[in-house]
Amino acid sequence: MSRLSHSEIHMVHRIGWLRAAVLGANDGLVSTASLVVGVAAAGSQRPEILVAGLAGLVAGAMSMAAGEYVSVSSQTDAEKADIARETRELKDTPEAELDELTGIYVARGLDQGLARQVAVQLTAKDALGAHARDELGISETVTAHPIQAALVSAATFAVGAVIPLIIAALSPPAQITLTVAVTTLVALSVLGGLGASAGGAGIVTGAVRVTFWGALAMAATAGVGMLFGVTAG
Repeated sequence: MSRLSHSEIHMVHRIGWLRAAVLGANDGLVSTASLVVGVAAAGSQRPEILVAGLAGLVAGAMSMAAGEYVSVSSQTDAEKADIARETRELKDTPEAELDELTGIYVARGLDQGLARQVAVQLTAKDALGAHARDELGISETVTAHPIQAALVSAATFAVGAVIPLIIAALSPPAQITLTVAVTTLVALSVLGGLGASAGGAGIVTGAVRVTFWGALAMAATAGVGMLFGVTAG
């Protein structure tokens, strides 16, 4: 097989959308299940539980989309500002920028002569790309896009949030709290394992850490629900 036909897909290539997807689904599961468990523990009936859960789904999905868009946009704005500055410096002080690039390669282990040669050749081909990658650490491979991150977060949040709502709708009224909690923990462990596997991490570690925080969140909201439910009664 020719070397030209060889290609590799690394885990880092997925980071732009994987982070948003895992965070969205996890947050959808945990927040909606916690809301359902808390409202159910307070003694509410199925209609009230479902309405609260559905409202949480819509609000959460919009919040995730807005948060991801603002966060990634801010990161993108900072990267664009750095690129603009680097463009000006390459135009105004090209020799200083060449020396700077040479110093970076020397610090990474190349001898002075080879580092200079590499810097000259990369500058001749794509000076801005070389500085963006090696000086600023900006790469198109790992750059997230605001709209993509927002849409992925909202969609995966909604998918995660639907699970406890379906369970709450199908469970016997007296068992909603327990059924939703158990089902959510199972779903969280699967999600954590899948997310860890997609990112190249340990499956067990990913499942345990996600499940732990989900259990803690549901326990806290169940406690609040029981406290105010008893007080209101």
